[in-house]
Amino acid sequence: MDCNETTDHHPPLFLASGIETTEVFRSYWKLAAERQKIFFKRFHGEPAPWSNDPILLQHKFTNAYRASDRVSQYLIKHVIHEGEQSSKEWFFRILLFKFFNSINTWEWLSCKLGGIHSDEFSFEAYDEVLTAAMETGRSIYSAAYIMPSGGMGSPYKRKHKMHLALLARMLAYDLPDKIAQAPDMRSVFWLLRQYPSIGDFLAYQYATDLNYSPLTNFSEMDFVCPGPGALDGIRKCFSDKGGYNDEDLIRIVADRQQEMFSQMGLEFQDLWGRPLQLIDCQNLFCEVDKYARVAHPEMNQLTGRTRIKHRFEASRELLLPWYPPKWGINNRIWGNREGGESNSTSWTIHLNPETKF
Repeated sequence: MDCNETTDHHPPLFLASGIETTEVFRSYWKLAAERQKIFFKRFHGEPAPWSNDPILLQHKFTNAYRASDRVSQYLIKHVIHEGEQSSKEWFFRILLFKFFNSINTWEWLSCKLGGIHSDEFSFEAYDEVLTAAMETGRSIYSAAYIMPSGGMGSPYKRKHKMHLALLARMLAYDLPDKIAQAPDMRSVFWLLRQYPSIGDFLAYQYATDLNYSPLTNFSEMDFVCPGPGALDGIRKCFSDKGGYNDEDLIRIVADRQQEMFSQMGLEFQDLWGRPLQLIDCQNLFCEVDKYARVAHPEMNQLTGRTRIKHRFEASRELLLPWYPPKWGINNRIWGNREGGESNSTSWTIHLNPETKF
């Protein structure tokens, strides 16, 4: 079933008493199922195109699972599980990487500095490398989401200087140890939230990224904080929220995902036994907001945005996913690859599934 199929003849989906859903909410589940189908088709080495949905063929959307996205995969494999394994180093590497959210910037810093270590962190040295990169025309920040500059009160004219100073301040205030001792994910969120330029959205994203590492070990079903894009998606999915707040709606959606897929008659292949988590459902609301700009243009009046910025470009990059070992799914993934389920024998991997890349 294509995500773009017209469903005007279908009654609204029932989520909970008092909640009234729209056609966009139907697209939410179709998008989740279709995007995950694309993921597995690529995993099994099938050639493009991986979907019949014209919107997904033309525009770029994130994976149904946040941890499956290219940047998150790089973070998990290389930033977290390469180098010294300690609370301070995990925190330092993750925050440094996520401030820029750019694989190219991380590799540029690693190359120019001979490695990335918290004990050798120098504002001046890192600033020199990043400034030189900018002067040669390099873009050091990802365009995935806009990073705040620190505001008019910031003493730094360039944003990267503010982020380097912020990282130094976090280390000086022993934030890695405080996070390691935090009782829950919400506490990590508030520890991050108190620092300049880090609002609700970034605090939640960083808390999630830190939780990929052994620094913390919280369930991704413990806490959620919707970002601006997710809030737009929620507005398009529900004509009446039934008195629930946005966080409650995301939790209800996550809790009732199997029932929703069943109501829609959709087959959803989860992540080797791991259902969609709160962070994934939150992200999907952001993605369906984008999807609806084309599929449901009558809803654009709610947000004022009418187009999807990024175009989809098929990549030939081999998809070999690897997730936090504490999730306990890597053995299943790599067993599938070595079990001959793909026609592409060149994809066979001969590594321990829990190998630290």
